[in-house]
Amino acid sequence: MRERLTNLVREFAKRRVLVVGDLVADQFLYGEISRVSREAPVLILRHERTETVPGGAANCAVNLASLGARATIVGVVGADAAGDALLERLRAAGVDCEGVVRSPEARTATKVRILAGQAHSMRQQVIRVDYESEPLSNALLKNELRARVGEAAAQADACIISDYNYGVAGAETVATLREAAARRDVPVLVDSRFRLLEFEGFTSATPNEDEVEQVLGRRLADAATLEAAAAELRARLKHRALLITRGSQGMLLLEEDAPPQHLPAVGSREAVDVTGAGDTVIAAYTLALASGATFADAAHLANHAGGLVVMKRGTASVEVQELLASLGENL
Repeated sequence: MRERLTNLVREFAKRRVLVVGDLVADQFLYGEISRVSREAPVLILRHERTETVPGGAANCAVNLASLGARATIVGVVGADAAGDALLERLRAAGVDCEGVVRSPEARTATKVRILAGQAHSMRQQVIRVDYESEPLSNALLKNELRARVGEAAAQADACIISDYNYGVAGAETVATLREAAARRDVPVLVDSRFRLLEFEGFTSATPNEDEVEQVLGRRLADAATLEAAAAELRARLKHRALLITRGSQGMLLLEEDAPPQHLPAVGSREAVDVTGAGDTVIAAYTLALASGATFADAAHLANHAGGLVVMKRGTASVEVQELLASLGENL
């Protein structure tokens, strides 16, 4: 298996993958606790620095690029400072941003995480402030997105729908992607936090265990219950496979006409930070499938990539050499 998976990773650089979805600016504001305010029982922080990194679909694209692939992204950002910073970071990571529409009518979705600590201590998140973008309603903007999706999908070896419910992965855009991908028989993978049931008939999806419970509307108390629920969800979605991430419990792979396969977590069971880990998982999973992997081998590679990224703080990505080292150490 080690040799097989290593050979797959070495194929990543030959692949072009399209990400269609909602771009998010993840901002991390760091501060040192100076004192308690006299106005209210809250901490006063002395600002140290603010960093903006790609989040949402943008983080998925960065992970594809860091794994060696040629990553292309289609989405929307506002004509604002967060949009400027987001595009700058994407381009610096090697992501093709020609498909990104900049619109003065849009606001770049931004998640501000405030991290605080004493002078010589580690900074820890104390609160998050979200600046939501409005759902897309402009017909001209939707038409532009559809055109860019069609053009980019015609060049892709695989596609990812990264949906955070801000409207980029709307019905018309997804229909365009479906048609373009079907013409060339390329895999389409889905990561949707709130609307998974709306993405029927694609190749696979990568929900986490909580998302499966939310979609099905019931608690999954044990592994046997989860297996049955996952089989039900895969059938409803009409996907060839379903890969469910389970945190410290690893992953569960459900394929059509195959028994469930449990993959134990790789590395430490104590995650440092799970922010954006799902983006890393679907990036590695998709690249493996685009390189000819079976669903089982693709899931193993995604499991290794996920185990690496949760040991990093903040919205992070995994490099090819890290993934190869993990395969060497853990197989």
